[in-house]
Amino acid sequence: MPHSVSNASTGLQALILCGPGSSFPTFTSNPDENPKALLPIANRPMVWYPIDLCYRTGVSKITLICPPSAAKAMKAAMGTNPHLTTLPMPRPEILCPADLTQTAGTAEILRLPEIRSLITGDFLVLPCDLVCEFGAEQLLQAWMVKAASATDLLGARGFSNGSRSRHSGGIGVWYETKNNVTVKGEETDFVAATALPESATTPPKGSILANVSQVVFTMPTDALNDHMEDRKALALRHGLLRANPRIRMLTTHRDAHIYIFPHWILDFIQANERFESIGEDVVGWWAKASWQEGLAEKLKILGSCKGNICDDLESNTDSDPGVADPPGATAAGDASSKASRSASESVPPMIAYLHSAKTQEAGSIIRRVDTAQLLLAISLQLAKLPSVEEAGADAASPFAHPRKVAYPEGVKPRTTITKADSLIAENVTVEEKTSIKECVIGAGCQIQEGAKLSQCLLMDGVVVGKGCKLTKCILGKRSVIGDGSILTDCEVQENLLVEPRTEDKDNKLMSSEGLEATEAEMEEVLGHTDDGMDTA
Repeated sequence: MPHSVSNASTGLQALILCGPGSSFPTFTSNPDENPKALLPIANRPMVWYPIDLCYRTGVSKITLICPPSAAKAMKAAMGTNPHLTTLPMPRPEILCPADLTQTAGTAEILRLPEIRSLITGDFLVLPCDLVCEFGAEQLLQAWMVKAASATDLLGARGFSNGSRSRHSGGIGVWYETKNNVTVKGEETDFVAATALPESATTPPKGSILANVSQVVFTMPTDALNDHMEDRKALALRHGLLRANPRIRMLTTHRDAHIYIFPHWILDFIQANERFESIGEDVVGWWAKASWQEGLAEKLKILGSCKGNICDDLESNTDSDPGVADPPGATAAGDASSKASRSASESVPPMIAYLHSAKTQEAGSIIRRVDTAQLLLAISLQLAKLPSVEEAGADAASPFAHPRKVAYPEGVKPRTTITKADSLIAENVTVEEKTSIKECVIGAGCQIQEGAKLSQCLLMDGVVVGKGCKLTKCILGKRSVIGDGSILTDCEVQENLLVEPRTEDKDNKLMSSEGLEATEAEMEEVLGHTDDGMDTA
């Protein structure tokens, strides 16, 4: 259950986008029955983690967005999964827009009429595959200080922010992928940022303000590499360098897809029908509009803010009466350039918290878990967290489990389990002469005599036969591994029966029609296990 919090309500709404999980083909081949959001990370459903983040931040109005075809599975999980049924009140709601498909882009989701009618103010957007340990209340504070506008927050249309935009901006999070848990081939995003104006006061201890910058350019690293390949160079506009002489460019960070957006962003997306992705299109073009002349008008940003463009320009021009026109300039000759310059200056800022493992306390985790490799790596990383029993309720991580071995009665003598880096769920039975090192084992699993497991993730109901040797494997729900099998770096689909003495490496073991385990075969294996337990 998420930690109880005393945070006052922030007034924000939270949308958790539950995508199809196309990057998990072994485990979400049927995304309607097995949505990615319900895959287990360290024995908790994936969607539990962003829900927990919302509660810890003080956001209690949470809506899970999923396609109608996945509604049945999501609602069933919310009503039966013990980690989701024990969530604090008010419980998250599930919204299934009629036109939402498994292939819809994230920006397209925010364009749907059901979503637009749901959101009534500033809001938080998160992916369902996010594991974030650091307190997002710090992110909220940074947004309030650096990007939120008193004009919008107070509803005072005539309120002046001086030279700042009269409308609230947004904030996102980019995290360093090259840290203590590095996964080969993990996606990254190119992000260019410039320093924000220095504050007159020193940020308080523990604040993230020192790591907050304004985003001026961002795109997926793969797309950047394609552009560089075509042009044989990194092409940058002169306008970017003129507007931002000092730019910090990062290539090993990744967009966490945590955003706090003002309400007007919905109109911005509606006005630009070509936008498909929040990260690449919405944030990318918004960042460019802060310095590229004329782009704000083309994208209709100022109009989306529901402010009068002429009034905005007049307000910003008059805010500093000491500024004079360049010598020899004519009113007609400079009208368009002044308008473009003023418009870009009044574009609400899109800022970023650039998370770095070097600047955070030990144990601070933030990661997207959208591939099988990351699912295994992050599950094993979370398994190393001290349990609540070991660390105490006050010192334990919000992701700590009550105990490392939830059902010690199921573990027979003469077994080896490294509790410091393993996690064993409820109703797991472990026979004698077994070895479990750095593993996460889901509820109801059966590990038979002589099996040796190292760096493995077992989902609920898995049966591992006698004498098996499994290394760096992910086993889907209710899969059965035949006696004497040796698997290394393999993924096994749910309900799959792996024949005894199978040897395989670096493979995805998936069923073809007619080869999946039948109910009779499952009962035979389970009956054989029960007989062995009776005679022990």
